[in-house]
Amino acid sequence: MTTPHPPKVAGIDSAVPAPAQTVAPVAAPVPPGTGPSAAEPGSGAPGDGHPQAGVPPASAVLQDRLAGWVSDLTTLHELTERLTRTGSIDDALQEILRAGGALVGARRGLVVLEPADGLGPDTMVGLGLARADLGHIETVPRDSTSYGRLLDAPDGEREIAQPDLRADDALDPRHREVADRLGYAASYALPLAAGSAGRLGAAVWLYDEPAEPVERQRHLIGLYIRQAGEQLGRLLDLERVRAAATTLTGELLPGRLARVPGMRLAVRHHSGPRGGGDWFDALPLPEGALGLSVGSVGGAGPSAVAAMGRLRASLRAYAVMEGEDPVAVLSDLELLLRLTEPARSATALFAYCEPATRKITLAGAGHCPPLIVGERRTEYVETSLSAPLGMLACWEAPSVELRPEPGETVLLFTDGLLQRTGDPMDRAFTRLHAAAASVPARLRDSPEAVADHVVRAMLPDGADDPSSDEDVVLLAARFE
Repeated sequence: MTTPHPPKVAGIDSAVPAPAQTVAPVAAPVPPGTGPSAAEPGSGAPGDGHPQAGVPPASAVLQDRLAGWVSDLTTLHELTERLTRTGSIDDALQEILRAGGALVGARRGLVVLEPADGLGPDTMVGLGLARADLGHIETVPRDSTSYGRLLDAPDGEREIAQPDLRADDALDPRHREVADRLGYAASYALPLAAGSAGRLGAAVWLYDEPAEPVERQRHLIGLYIRQAGEQLGRLLDLERVRAAATTLTGELLPGRLARVPGMRLAVRHHSGPRGGGDWFDALPLPEGALGLSVGSVGGAGPSAVAAMGRLRASLRAYAVMEGEDPVAVLSDLELLLRLTEPARSATALFAYCEPATRKITLAGAGHCPPLIVGERRTEYVETSLSAPLGMLACWEAPSVELRPEPGETVLLFTDGLLQRTGDPMDRAFTRLHAAAASVPARLRDSPEAVADHVVRAMLPDGADDPSSDEDVVLLAARFE
């Protein structure tokens, strides 16, 4: 019978070392006269065909080790699969801490993200540690912490184990004070790195009592942390692309909306994770008029964002020259798109607003119709059916006039608001109508409150959905 093992943690038997041989050790010969007679059957003496007492058969040892290997690999596969399903840096860091804690037998830890290229983002995330606890750890001199030594050491240490902090005479007094305050007695740290990006950060796991991982645990956490570094590197690249696209989009769109007597405006805009081509604008025009526009360029990513900036700037120029004729504005924009970017298409809606008379003249090119929200009605504006810009040899569609009542709000939006719901378009239009009609009476005096209510009703989980490339634009114009 084999000796029973302690219970396993997360599928890992920490008491069984990594196999170094595949046969059981040979028992030492028994001196003559000191053991059972070789003639006695079943005595356990060598050569009688029975195993010696207390020594397991070689096959049993091999089976036990193979079972341990299978258990370890299964656990490692499951943890790695969970890591690859993370979609953000914060989720990945939390998963690394949880999985690593299970592999090394620690219930607390922290991870510091500091990419070597200095482009960020820099952050510290804890497992089983409150924000105040992390603040205490940050007061320890950096060169006295294991993560600081891993991040700053030029030779690039592979691991730092501190099995008994209280017995470490060289420990910084401040580190000893913080360890006593937070109640950890040992730590084990590993660097986080990606092949393409180099050093990304460091992970540290904390033990309540003096301890350190055994060889088998170190082997498994080493395999896991290599995969974790590559996944973190991919997410970091994606996060930087998102941040760059958001910054670029923010620079190309208005920082604030124009103010004109008789109208109040509000906008809600959310870019997709790769950056998209949806835009909005509110342009003051001569004689107290205001030009409102929303539009969408096909595609996603930096190319679509750049094309959006070019089209929006061109539309502003055409609106200044002939804004009172929205059809002419969109015709000029269609001609420009066809001549300069023949492979690209776009939708757009331009509205020439005269607040003094509460009159709107608008035209759309393949774009969603506006929605009027008021005390007595919630209805879509009847616009003529037209093709997107760049789809026809010559675009032209008749304009539409409408006169909102005092207190009514006109909603201009892009199709991303509808597509983010995941519903078919006809259902999404119905859902938007219901969301606008359900705006409480006390909120209808504020275009900001109306826009917030509609977005929440359409996208209850929030507009910042990393799984969707669709932008969301909702421009609300309330007539006084």
